[in-house]
Amino acid sequence: MNKLAIETDAYDSALVLDTPEAIEEYLVDAFESEDSAVIAHALGVVARARGMSQLAEETGLSRQALYKALSVEGNPEFSTVMKVAHALGFKLSPTRIAQPA
Repeated sequence: MNKLAIETDAYDSALVLDTPEAIEEYLVDAFESEDSAVIAHALGVVARARGMSQLAEETGLSRQALYKALSVEGNPEFSTVMKVAHALGFKLSPTRIAQPA
């Protein structure tokens, strides 16, 4: 029996985040998860989509620091999250959640 090997490439969300609307939707979904690792990763994906060098310049952080902080294993400081969000054109603001009964 002759088996055909299928070659695949890893999917990279950064390749489809090519409009402000797509970026916003992606970040909204990440923040709705309320999972800090998911949020950090999503910020990293958006940063790669926008250009890590440009983001580093706008935030005053090094590319290496951004890659590390915004990786799946990263645990960015809140100030880093704020700087990245602002550089990407977003602000973080509180939204009231339903109080338990």
